[in-house]
Amino acid sequence: MNNTSPQNSKYHLVVLFCLVVLVSACGNSNSTCSDASPKTARGPYLQNISSTSIVIKWRSEQQTISRVRYGSSPNALVAVQEDQSIDVDHEVGLGNLVPDTRYYYAVNDTAETVFSFRTPPVEGTARPSRVWIVGDSGTADKNAKNVRDAFVDFNGSNATDLLLMLGDNAYDSGADCEYQRAFFDMYPATIAATPVMPTIGNHDAREDGGAPYFNIFNLPIDGNTGGVPSGTEAYYSFNYANIHFVSLDSETSNRSPSGAMYSWLMADLAANTQDWTVVYFHHPPYSKGTHDSDQPGTAMADMREYYTPVFEMYGVDLVFSGHSHNYERSFPILGHRGTSATFLESMKTDTGNGRKDGDGEYTKPYNSVNQGIVYTVAGSSGKTRSAPLNHPVHYLSMSKLGSVVLDFDGDQLNVTFVSPDPAAIDYYSIVKTI
Repeated sequence: MNNTSPQNSKYHLVVLFCLVVLVSACGNSNSTCSDASPKTARGPYLQNISSTSIVIKWRSEQQTISRVRYGSSPNALVAVQEDQSIDVDHEVGLGNLVPDTRYYYAVNDTAETVFSFRTPPVEGTARPSRVWIVGDSGTADKNAKNVRDAFVDFNGSNATDLLLMLGDNAYDSGADCEYQRAFFDMYPATIAATPVMPTIGNHDAREDGGAPYFNIFNLPIDGNTGGVPSGTEAYYSFNYANIHFVSLDSETSNRSPSGAMYSWLMADLAANTQDWTVVYFHHPPYSKGTHDSDQPGTAMADMREYYTPVFEMYGVDLVFSGHSHNYERSFPILGHRGTSATFLESMKTDTGNGRKDGDGEYTKPYNSVNQGIVYTVAGSSGKTRSAPLNHPVHYLSMSKLGSVVLDFDGDQLNVTFVSPDPAAIDYYSIVKTI
């Protein structure tokens, strides 16, 4: 006889449901996917580039040795660099390369798939260079794809020299499997030909303090790509042509003036002799987007109060951040440390839009200090949200998907916001003067 009552059946279902939820939660409390699943092949992707060296990373489906064949022609990959250790995750460094030269390469024995990259010129040498910047791009959805495709259309057949990522590169927790979808599956052609230099965001740090981020990326710590050695991948600097780039960690490192990052930044910028300087990190000093930089005790407030004086002291040209899921671009500004209510018109060093066909390009002397800096929030490469967008430092603010392109050419820099929406337009130029 079946003595199970409807009440008991409901009870058993509730218990079963709770057990399923509990097991799922215990399996991974942070990520939205399982890193216990079989590893998916990825890459190759380029890291840590200098005028004479590069690091190539990839993941294979089976364990194997790490081998890169390369050369100056796709039909003559005559040089070989390899590591005999057996693994699925591979990292090979190439050295003694010729500056400003295109190389072709293949990983392991996949001769049918040949990729290429171009080394930078000797440090300090001016050469037209294109840099693509994405922020909060890690949604792995149609928004990120549309932003990517808009850039591909904009770029055409031109080479892209660097890809900078402003943090929150893989939602929701920066797990390895989330990076697979949001980074490796999203940008395979780009990252095989263009070195990627990221910064860490708050979502990237949720998974084991950012362990997947630091495992995936190989970032300069010893000064081999220019700049002062930082000794940590959390923050670093590098030179490309006549440009100095600085990636700061506004999430996991000590942000105070007594911290190691602050001291390192002072030393690094003091030693910098490049014509252009670009700094990037996740939390924006000035934003009225989906996050409000006026809130005290936040990373945004720390970066504004502690770090903007250093940027001004050493003549930084541009600062990029993400975090707010909007696009906000400032006037060139100087001396603003407080909340938005304390901003004065006199803190603008130029009140125009920076456009040659508008109010005129922004100008800035070479080797200048205590000059205006343009700050950009570019956290809309994966999603947007409505926000006040009324911070007085900004010339333009939009809740529009997009990314930013920097085109350096000698003493001129052209900056373009590239969006899937043709109505979302921003562009400006900075010209260096003697």
